[in-house]
Amino acid sequence: MYRSHSCGELRASDINKEVTLSGWVQKTRDKGFMIWVDLRDRYGITQLIFDEERTPRAVVEKAKTLGREFVIQIKGTVIERESKNKNIQTGEIEILVNELTVLNEAIVPPFTIEDKTDGGEDIRMKYRYLDIRRNPVKNSLVFRHQVAMQVRNYLSKEGFIEVETPYLIKSTPEGARDFVVPSRMNEGQFYALPQSPQTFKQLLMVGGMDKYFQIVKCFRDEDLRADRQPEFTQIDCEMAFVEQEDILNTFEGLTRHLITEIKNISIGDFHRMTYNEAMQTYGNDKPDIRFGMKFGELNKAAQHKEFKVFNDAELVVGIAVPDGASYTRKEIDKLIDWVKRPQVGALGMVYVKCNEDGTYKSSVDKFYDQDDLAKWAEITRAKAGDLICVLSGQTNKVRAQLSALRMELAERLGLRNPEEFAPLWVVDFPLLEWDEETERYHAMHHPFTSPKPEDIDLLDTKPGEVRANAYDLVLNGNEIGGGSIRIHDKETQALMFDHLGFTPEEAKAQFGFLMDAFQYGAPPHGGIAFGLDRLVAILGGQETIRDFIAFPKNNSGRDIMIDAPSNIDDTQLKELNIKLDL
Repeated sequence: MYRSHSCGELRASDINKEVTLSGWVQKTRDKGFMIWVDLRDRYGITQLIFDEERTPRAVVEKAKTLGREFVIQIKGTVIERESKNKNIQTGEIEILVNELTVLNEAIVPPFTIEDKTDGGEDIRMKYRYLDIRRNPVKNSLVFRHQVAMQVRNYLSKEGFIEVETPYLIKSTPEGARDFVVPSRMNEGQFYALPQSPQTFKQLLMVGGMDKYFQIVKCFRDEDLRADRQPEFTQIDCEMAFVEQEDILNTFEGLTRHLITEIKNISIGDFHRMTYNEAMQTYGNDKPDIRFGMKFGELNKAAQHKEFKVFNDAELVVGIAVPDGASYTRKEIDKLIDWVKRPQVGALGMVYVKCNEDGTYKSSVDKFYDQDDLAKWAEITRAKAGDLICVLSGQTNKVRAQLSALRMELAERLGLRNPEEFAPLWVVDFPLLEWDEETERYHAMHHPFTSPKPEDIDLLDTKPGEVRANAYDLVLNGNEIGGGSIRIHDKETQALMFDHLGFTPEEAKAQFGFLMDAFQYGAPPHGGIAFGLDRLVAILGGQETIRDFIAFPKNNSGRDIMIDAPSNIDDTQLKELNIKLDL
C-alpha cells in the first residue's frame, strides 16, 4: 500500500494515527537536528518532520538527501503541529516520520512548482506535465471535470443519450479548412477529421434517437487565438420534433444549472436580441451586456454641418463613457492612438466632454454648436460627467472599431466582473453572407440551417435578407453556443445547395447520403453545440482557454512538448502513396 491517506486529508482529529503517505517533495527546511519536508499530491500538502531524537538516524540522513520533486513514501505518526498554518487544510498537524522510501529521484525542474512560478509560458508548455502539478493548472483541470460531469448529469436527466460519432469522415468544402488523413488502403484518398458531428447527429435524428448529446473532440485547421485551438471540445446536442423555442428553453435550463451548481449564483431572465439589433446597438453579434455604453447612431445629428469627415461617412456612431469627462487631453490622445492601431484600424476619433455644468466641449467645436452636441448626448445617453467617443466610416468597419473600443474601455473601467453572468440569446441571423473574394454567398452557419419559413420566397430575389432559424448563446461577451433548426426535407436542402453555388452533381457527391436519408422520413429537428473549453474558462473567471486544457497547442498550432507536427519517415510515406517535393 503506497498510501493510507492523501496529503490533503489529515486533520487534528487524526492525531496519534499511524499513516502512510506518498507524493512529491515540495520543499525542505534543514535545521541540522530537525528537517521539515512539505509533501504534495493532487489533494494538498502535509508537513513531515524528521527529528533526530524521535526519528531513526538512518531515516534522518536519508531525508537530508531529498531534492525538490523527489517522489517518496513515508510512514509515521500524526502529531500536533507547534506552529499552525491556517493557509492549508492540514495546517494543524504534521507527520513524525519513522520510515522513508525514495520511490523516484528527480532532477531540478526548469521552473518552480509553485502557484506563482518563475516559468514563462513557453517553458511551461514544453514541460506541461510539470506545470500540471501547480495548483492553478491542476485546479483548472479539476474544474473542467466538474463542469463536464454536471453537463452529463443534466442532459441525462432530461432524456438525452450520449452517442459517439466517427472521427474519420469525409471532407466538405464549407466552413474552415479540414485536417486530412491519408488512407493507406485506399490509394490517393483521404479522410477528414470532423469540424463538428453535424451530419451524423442529423442522421441520428432520422434514426429516431430523439435526444442526442456528445462531449466530443472537433478539429479545424485555422489561425489560432487565445480562445481557439486546432482541436477543441464541443458539447454537441440535437433534438427531434422541436421548434426553436423548445431548444432555447432546454439549454437555458442547462446554462442556469451550470451557473447555479458550479458558481452558486442565481441568474435572472435570459435576454433575447436579434442579430440586427446586436450589430446596431453593440457592433458585434456577441455583445457583453453586463454594462451599458450602447451605440448611438449620429448620422442625422452630425451630417448637417460642414464637417467633411462625417458627411462622407456611411455611419457616424458614438458611445458615452461613464465619468469620462475627467480624462485629461493626454489620456484622450492615448485613446485616439489606441483606436488607430492596425488591430482596430480607425482613422481617428472625435470626442465630446459633457461638463457638470451642462455645457459641452468637443474636438469639433469649430463645426458644431452646443445644441448639436446636446443632441449627440441625448442619442448616446450621455450624462453630465461622461465622455462621448465618436467614430465614422464604412458601416461594418466602424461598428467593429467602436465595439473594440467599448470593450477596451469596459476593461479599463472594471466593468467586466468575472463573477457576474449575463446570458443572452442572439436570434434571427442572416442565412447567407456575401464573400467578396469568391463573389458568391456562403452559409453564415452551415448549409443545413433552415431559413425562416416566411423568408424562403426571398431566396431568389433578396438572398441577403433571408433570416436563418439560427441562434447563438452569448455569455459575458463570448459566444458559448450556437445552433439552428435544421432543414429536414430533400427539396429545401437541394434549394439551399443551389443558392450556395453547388451543382446537383456536386451536392450529391458531397451530401448525397444525407439527402437520401431525408427520403426515409426525417423528423423536424434542431440542435446546438457549446464550446466546452470556452464555457469552462468563462465559468472559471478567465477568457483564455489554455489552462483548462491538459495539453494545449501554442499559437502556431504546435505541441512543443512532444514536438508535433513532425516529419514522418520515407517508409510511411511510401505506404501512404505520398510523394513530397521539398
